[in-house]
Amino acid sequence: MKHTYKLTVLAASIGLFSSAPSVMAEDAFFEALTGGKVSFSARARYEGVEQDGKKDADAFTVRTTLGYTTGDFHGFKLSAEIEDISDLGQDDYNDKVHSAHADRAVIADPENTEINQAYLQYNGFDTEFKLGRQEITYRKAPFHRFVGNVLWRQNHQSYDGLTVSNNSFENTQISYAYINKQNHILGDDKNDDVGFIKDGQIDMDTHLVNLQYSGLSFGKLEGYGYFIDYDDKPAASSQTIGARLSGGVPVSEDFKLIYTAEIANQNDYKDGTMDDQNYYLAEVGGKYKGWLAKVSYEMQEGDGTDSFATPFGTNHAFQGWGDMFLATPKEGLEDIYVTVVGNVLGAKVVAVYHDFETDKGSLDAGSEFDILVQKTFKEHYTLGVKYADYNGDGEFNDAQTIAKNKRVDTEKFWVYGQVKF
Repeated sequence: MKHTYKLTVLAASIGLFSSAPSVMAEDAFFEALTGGKVSFSARARYEGVEQDGKKDADAFTVRTTLGYTTGDFHGFKLSAEIEDISDLGQDDYNDKVHSAHADRAVIADPENTEINQAYLQYNGFDTEFKLGRQEITYRKAPFHRFVGNVLWRQNHQSYDGLTVSNNSFENTQISYAYINKQNHILGDDKNDDVGFIKDGQIDMDTHLVNLQYSGLSFGKLEGYGYFIDYDDKPAASSQTIGARLSGGVPVSEDFKLIYTAEIANQNDYKDGTMDDQNYYLAEVGGKYKGWLAKVSYEMQEGDGTDSFATPFGTNHAFQGWGDMFLATPKEGLEDIYVTVVGNVLGAKVVAVYHDFETDKGSLDAGSEFDILVQKTFKEHYTLGVKYADYNGDGEFNDAQTIAKNKRVDTEKFWVYGQVKF
């Protein structure tokens, strides 16, 4: 009996220990699935627009997001984020999707609810992989010149595809992305006349390569190649190859000289038809006791038929917050601007003055003054006021017609508040 009892206990123990890894794995998976992090944000914003030739536009919208990222399970994570844009006012603006107020100025924030992000992530071997819908940027905001998420608009831009980021080499980040859909800021109700945008998406077969090296004592070096191949508008396909150096040199204990130099070339890709165009950026400035001032020169070449374009960029952050040049004119655009950034009573202040001129013909294309005051409280709460005033007087605009998207005097005003956890 004692011998039989010992055998029974031994068999039960073997069975228990043999099933333990399976039980432990199930527990670890459940813990990763339920022990993740919830994210939430809400941004309420009033935007008012006064524009010559259009009725005034007013929009009071709220952007709300709710997201969840699981815990780590053998290097794997799942992330998802739902985004909702609601109009709380009287819908007195042209949202570029619905035709009810086409006679009013544009405020590109249509009502919409969608999955903004949903991807599987894996981290291992000094590499991060993301597969699915995601926002993609290669520079910190607001420097999303070529690839961005258009975070100023209520509906952010995201992409469907695969991204890979490797940090195996010291001070070096190598990034690659394959994209088959660009999810437009105007949401899934947006379609255009030529079928280029279908249900808010643009089909493509695109490859992005970005390399950054931060081991230099005097700055950061970046090289990139962006190869965009459109399925439904192949003539617009293009390749952009460029390099950027940005950094600063301390001159004294209180003053630091800062600079940026960037050059890029854009040409046709696959079935694209554009002629070769270049991009140049040069800026110099200084930081002094919490204040920054810089002078910048940016050129997007154009020959009257083709011009340098940034179809993935957060273009609102460049060439004026009035959004007169979200799309580069076919004549190209030269922008000389002065930026001052500082802190007043704990609030961030940004002021920018732009002077615009075309590349082809060197025609005066107007000027713009922008100012922002924003304050963040206890990390999670932000209040802000923003203003843009574009003066369209100039040779270029005088030569245009309304049918050719003449840029006219425009004033825009925003008041917003945000909470983010």
